[in-house]
Parts: sequence; C-alpha cells; structure tokens
Amino acid sequence: MHSESDKTEAPPSKTQRKREADALQALGETLVGLPEARLAAIELPDRLREAVMEARRIKARGGRRRQLQYIGKLMRSIDAEPIRAALDDFTRRDRRAAKAFRQLEALRDRLIAEGDAALGEVLERFPHCDRQHLRQLMRQARKDQAADKAAGPRALFRYLRSLSEE
Repeated sequence: MHSESDKTEAPPSKTQRKREADALQALGETLVGLPEARLAAIELPDRLREAVMEARRIKARGGRRRQLQYIGKLMRSIDAEPIRAALDDFTRRDRRAAKAFRQLEALRDRLIAEGDAALGEVLERFPHCDRQHLRQLMRQARKDQAADKAAGPRALFRYLRSLSEE
C-alpha cells in the first residue's frame, strides 16, 4: 500500500524535456540576434556570453546550428528567467515607443487636416510649445503636402517629437 507521502511528482517526460530544451535554444538564438547594446545590458555568465559572441561570428550553417545547440546546453544549466524578463522588457519598450510614434503621426496628420481644432489639443498636451512656430510648421506642412513634398510634414513631426521628449 502506498501512502500519499510516497507519491511524488513524476519526472518530466522526454517530450517535455525536449520542449524545454528547444525553448531555451530558441531563447539563445534570440540572444544571438540582439544588437550589441541590448546584449550588453543583459547579465549573462561569461561562458554563455562568449558562446553567443562566437555564434555571431560563425557563418556556416552547420557550425552555427551546432553553436546554437551549445548555447541551449549552457542555458539549461542556468536560470533563464532573468534573461526572459530582460527580453520581455525590451519588447515592452519597443511596443511603447512604436505606439508613441503612431500617436505623434496621427496628431501631425490631424494638425494638417483639421488645423486650429487639433491645435487646441496640442496646446493642452504640450503647454510649453511655441504656438507661433507650431502654426508656421502647420502652414508649411499643408503647403508641402499639397505639392506632394514630405519636408513640411516631416518637420512638423520632428517638432512634435521634440515636444513629447521634453
């Protein structure tokens, strides 16, 4: 007879271990594809960092595949959660930046299309903005847009972006 204390969790199946190993290898592949500055921002063990740098240098498909497998093996011996958290943080920041970019584009388009109606919203959102300069940029953007030129709308967007970064 078995008591409840004798019952322990069964070890993960071979399929489950393989799935986890593949996920860690994919995480390692993501590390290899990161820009240098982002990779430097993540705290990695020295051996793993060296393996990632080596994988970047390898161009041959077979060698690169073996190096990625080695990275996966190294990843199995460490806690990968801090790495996942850092990558998730990068993704969130990128999404936030893309959303802010789209919002500024929409605001620029409204300023060009609606004029003074949208100007009030901009002045509320950015009370420190130079109203005269903004109106001048709006007029130039309308004129350039009518002539199929991108310089005016681009200048207006740059000004809005500088306001949002202040």
